[in-house]
Amino acid sequence: MVAVKGRLFGLGVGPGDPDLITVKALRYLQSAAVVAYPVAKGKKGNAFSIVEGYLQDWQIRLPLVYPVTTETLPPPFCYETTLRTFYDQMAEEIAVHLEAGRDVAAICEGDPFFYGSFMYLHDRLADRFETEVVPGVCSMLAGAAVLGAPLVYRNQTLTVLSGVLPEQELSRRLADTGAAVIMKLGRNFAKARKVIEDLGLMGRALYVERATMSAQRTLPLTEVVADSVPYFAMILVPGPRWEA
Repeated sequence: MVAVKGRLFGLGVGPGDPDLITVKALRYLQSAAVVAYPVAKGKKGNAFSIVEGYLQDWQIRLPLVYPVTTETLPPPFCYETTLRTFYDQMAEEIAVHLEAGRDVAAICEGDPFFYGSFMYLHDRLADRFETEVVPGVCSMLAGAAVLGAPLVYRNQTLTVLSGVLPEQELSRRLADTGAAVIMKLGRNFAKARKVIEDLGLMGRALYVERATMSAQRTLPLTEVVADSVPYFAMILVPGPRWEA
């Protein structure tokens, strides 16, 4: 008799508000024997906080504890090598459950394939186990909704930019698009604001942090204290309004 392997579900659970999880993701979440979720050391984790109220007592919780998050560590520490090893190990922990025939719901804030942690597990497991990905509401769309800011009109082009980009590259790309979202701010905020100011875009730029979460906050860009900007913050530069 051939053992039946479990299925892997990559579930986008939305940007923070538990009501923004899709019906399909919720169905898979509540039927899976194992719920795997990324978390920083000593914390509950945002993804887990979103779904905690939906979980059943019989479900196995499998925290995937990051060895490092955004802190800077001295050489010879290598962030990329450490994260690669982490995902290798977490994939094998999940594989143990899948081999035993247990379905695993790996949850991910926002959307699994949009800057999502699940994509790295997918790369390691999808060719070995039946896998299904359920998309979720991503943070930039949540940010636009919270700010009441249409992002792109008609034929405008939207560019999603990482705040980690060097200043010159960030400036070049931002100048060459109709609308933009700058993510991964945190310590990169001051650089991003300077680029926006230099390009004369301060009048269109909008700031939001922790969109749809309980600690959600919106501020004029000029009033944001750079040292206080969290990772879950973004700047939106909507395209010029088009009157229909």
